[in-house]
Amino acid sequence: MEPGARNLITDVPGLRVGNAQDTALRSGVTVLTADAPLTASVAVMGGAPGTRETDLLAPDRTVQAVDALVLAGGSAFGLAAADGVVDGLRAAGRGFAVGPVRVPIVPAAILFDLLNGGDTAWEENPYPALGRAALEAASADFALGTAGAGTGALTGMLKGGLGSASLMLTNGVTVGALVAANPIGSATTPGERHFWAAPFEIGEEFGGLGPDPRAGLGRSLESRKHTAFAAQAGANTTIAVVATDAALTKPEAHRVAVAAHDGIARAVVPAHTPNDGDLVFAVATGARTLSGHGPGLAEIGHAAALCLARAIARAVYEARPEPGDLLPAWRAGNAAG
Repeated sequence: MEPGARNLITDVPGLRVGNAQDTALRSGVTVLTADAPLTASVAVMGGAPGTRETDLLAPDRTVQAVDALVLAGGSAFGLAAADGVVDGLRAAGRGFAVGPVRVPIVPAAILFDLLNGGDTAWEENPYPALGRAALEAASADFALGTAGAGTGALTGMLKGGLGSASLMLTNGVTVGALVAANPIGSATTPGERHFWAAPFEIGEEFGGLGPDPRAGLGRSLESRKHTAFAAQAGANTTIAVVATDAALTKPEAHRVAVAAHDGIARAVVPAHTPNDGDLVFAVATGARTLSGHGPGLAEIGHAAALCLARAIARAVYEARPEPGDLLPAWRAGNAAG
């Protein structure tokens, strides 16, 4: 397995990602879409999720595909970002056909970033406009770190952000991950230099520092974020999308989403807490049919977990230091690779 040309989820052919953010708000939206509907499912393992349209992603639900997925800041307000995306897709003639009407299917997940110092005294919810702007910006290349849904994200000890990574399997199947990392846990070992995900790093994609020989077993659960925000319920989460160009059914996509959660546990300590809304969407374009030979569903799930762990570390590694930050950026205290 090696990363694709961009080392982004958009190495999966046909996928596009767009970001939109508001500097004063310290928040933003990220949209994943494609030219054709995507088979999709979801797995939720956090105790405090915030979602829209996720029930229809269960394997036994009627709708089989989605037109876009939304990751947003703003807590419950951010769920309205999907309205802007729906409007944009409707204008493009996209959506699930119901007689002469087309209804865009746009599941969404949000993270809590309302206490990060941003200006939340708006009169009109800004997230629908941010969602529409993110959809219109969607392309194969997009920014990481302090961008899109990761703009105002915070981890336990450092700024969080938006991350992505990819892998090419031996049979030509591509797998990728996209994540907005905002957990109560830490993505770095004590000292905030090395990453928990270091054993899975490829090259120097998040600094090339290797594992921390003094990290121990994660027994210290120190969290600057916990101290600052008193660990309000639902004030944290890691929300992600994993994708492949393999042809998967909804039940198979669900299994990939479940497997991908291992990536969160490898990159964040602690993970899946009662105060996190950890959620992973899984999508498949269906461009490649899996045969009985070579890598199959198990390897796709394994690759998705590897990509997600790396994407979380990249999110923190790429976060920019900015005036007024409540927590330091990794780059502020370490030599950037």
